Amino acid sequence: MKRRQSPFEDSDPSDRHPSVNQGPRDVLARYRRALLNLSADDLADLYAPDAVHEVPFPFPGLPKRCDGREEVRAAYRAAWGASPARPESVVEVAVHDSTDPEVIVVEQIVTGTLATTGERFQVPGLLVMRVRDGSIVHVRDYVH
Repeated sequence: MKRRQSPFEDSDPSDRHPSVNQGPRDVLARYRRALLNLSADDLADLYAPDAVHEVPFPFPGLPKRCDGREEVRAAYRAAWGASPARPESVVEVAVHDSTDPEVIVVEQIVTGTLATTGERFQVPGLLVMRVRDGSIVHVRDYVH
């Protein structure tokens, strides 16, 4: 089965590596690509080595907190590998800039299909992301 290219994918391989010139909105676009591709490696590579990723209300199989890039990689590899959810799009409700240029607050809805049943799903969420020098240093991910 051929994988469908998501609207967040591009063909420029240089975009896959952190750059100190990338702000929170640039990193958010790459974060969404990793999510849609279910790529724990691409996701983790967006994080600073000592970053913190918190999910105050985690879905089954995901820890409430990951300390460091490698814990993010391991947690999402395990969670996404075990989940029948296949995300297909991220609907942006709003992106709010904060008074801190490193921080954005994102309202979004992830839509997709459950591979086991074919049932469609929508998962609303709120993401608070801090990006410094082109890498995520802190995320608080409130998913419903």
